[in-house]
Amino acid sequence: MNAVLAPYMLAAMRQVDAGLSAASIDAAMTRFGMPMGPLELADTVGLDIALAAGSAIAQVSGEDLSFTVPLCLKSRVDAKQLGKKTGQGFYLWKDGKREDANDSKAAGAGTSGSQEALALTLIEPLIAAAQELVRQGVVEDADLADAGIIFGTGFAPFRGGPLHWWSSQSSGQGKAAAKTEAAAPAQAVSS
Repeated sequence: MNAVLAPYMLAAMRQVDAGLSAASIDAAMTRFGMPMGPLELADTVGLDIALAAGSAIAQVSGEDLSFTVPLCLKSRVDAKQLGKKTGQGFYLWKDGKREDANDSKAAGAGTSGSQEALALTLIEPLIAAAQELVRQGVVEDADLADAGIIFGTGFAPFRGGPLHWWSSQSSGQGKAAAKTEAAAPAQAVSS
């Protein structure tokens, strides 16, 4: 699951580096149907664990991790703000609960179009990673990849799995058209 979750979480952290709030990113993904957003997930797992998993994946794929670690992750790990287990990460935590959970509802108040565009931007790396695992034969077929990602990551099951959802979204107009259509609102969210 790390092979598909890491690119998704990395995309979310790059949005934080670009100026979006963790709460707005997570709100877009819970609206999409994920059980929690990628940054709350990173806080729950532990930012040190997220960094170690990302490092291992980068080494296997031959990437130079020094160029790919988001500043928001590195700075928090360096400051020992490791998420839920230390009481601070992307969120503040007290007694195992996010202290700012009510504030996240306000952060999710953007237009549905901008949230959908942000969700698409964040989910595309997960889909690309899943497609690559199928292409390489690591996973036998798209149906098994979808099942694994639904049960292993909590991907919105009502969407039929990421690969099924992506193919249903891109039929007709094609993936490039869907991506182009979504790009403008995503840029508007970050301003």
